[in-house]
Amino acid sequence: METSCEVTSLHATIFGMTAIKNAIVIGGGIAGPVTALALAKAGIQATVYEAHALTDRSGAMLTVAPNGLAALETVGLRAAVEAVGNPLHAMVMEKGNGRTLMRVPSLPDLPPSRVLYRADLFDAIRTGAKEQGVTVHDGKRLTGVQEHPDGITARFDDGTTVTTATADLLIGADGIRSTVRTLIDPNAPAPEYTGLMSFGFGDLTGAFTPGDIAEMHFAFGKHSFYGYWTHPDGSDVFFSNHPQDAPMTLAEARAVPKSEWLAKLRAAHADDQPGNRLFQATDEDAMMLTGPMERMPRLPHWSRGRMVLVGDAAHAPSSSSGQGASLALESAIELARCLRDIDDVQASLGKYESLRRPRVEAISEQAAKTNNGKTAGPVAKFMFGVMMPIAARTFLQPEKMFGPVHRFRVEWDETVVV
Repeated sequence: METSCEVTSLHATIFGMTAIKNAIVIGGGIAGPVTALALAKAGIQATVYEAHALTDRSGAMLTVAPNGLAALETVGLRAAVEAVGNPLHAMVMEKGNGRTLMRVPSLPDLPPSRVLYRADLFDAIRTGAKEQGVTVHDGKRLTGVQEHPDGITARFDDGTTVTTATADLLIGADGIRSTVRTLIDPNAPAPEYTGLMSFGFGDLTGAFTPGDIAEMHFAFGKHSFYGYWTHPDGSDVFFSNHPQDAPMTLAEARAVPKSEWLAKLRAAHADDQPGNRLFQATDEDAMMLTGPMERMPRLPHWSRGRMVLVGDAAHAPSSSSGQGASLALESAIELARCLRDIDDVQASLGKYESLRRPRVEAISEQAAKTNNGKTAGPVAKFMFGVMMPIAARTFLQPEKMFGPVHRFRVEWDETVVV
């Protein structure tokens, strides 16, 4: 976690400030440009600053669920994202040997989730935001802020020069290792390791033949949880969540030769089907180490003075939730709505936090329980395999499992009241 930034605060003079007219958004990934678009829709001008060049096309696949698509629709980006993603009509839960435990279809009257590469989601969002007039500055690393009675000034370093920008509000949409979070609360907790390392593989053809390319298979392997599905072009994609007690940073994990990781994964999935075939058929070139699976524990503070967090900077669940991107998109819309309707900025930021906390924390806790299942021992996995088919016929119905999450909408046209 970065702690080198300096912050000078006059927050005692800020309470009771009037409605904002413009904002600085830190982070040009998923949440940042969508936040800027939502703010523009609310009548607030926003400029996005991203620390990196974002030219790297690597990155894991992720899911944008129906609730995330609804948020994108609010800012006019749903069609663009759907165009670069593959529809997911069902999830199939399996034992490691391939025996189906339950099949969960998408909910009726909702668009199917879209599965896509993170880089493609970035491109669709950033391109759409720029087309709608949002300015994005890449290569601008935030190094400090100074609050004053009528605004906040951010200081940036691009490697050669130091520049500044001033606005009424600064929004941290800078991810799970947020710099803005440390400025709001230097004692904020760090991301929490879940006990799992994540690996992805792509562009493998012919390793298995699922019944439907719009189905995603999730398997509780003997030693590691894994998933697999086929793209419409016929290429196979799969991943493994490999249990590992000792936490490693992404840099430390990448320092281990890929051959060693692949050997571990092949051994872990040796008794799985089709896991064995998948990991034997692939090679190091197709392997992508996405790193330790992490989540943000509960933060004491989402805002302070003229700074506020949105998306993963505030509430990143582990990837087991399938909701990281969608929750970030929801929060972007909700923040803009609160700033639009509540004149007192401190009251609007407090309302935003109160509206979002219960939902995001409940989803994060449920994902943490899922992670416990992925790291469970053989006896627990056996009992899980026995109980899941029974649960699927009783209380684990698709609507009960996903309805409250996938049917959620941030009602843009409704007025927020304190």
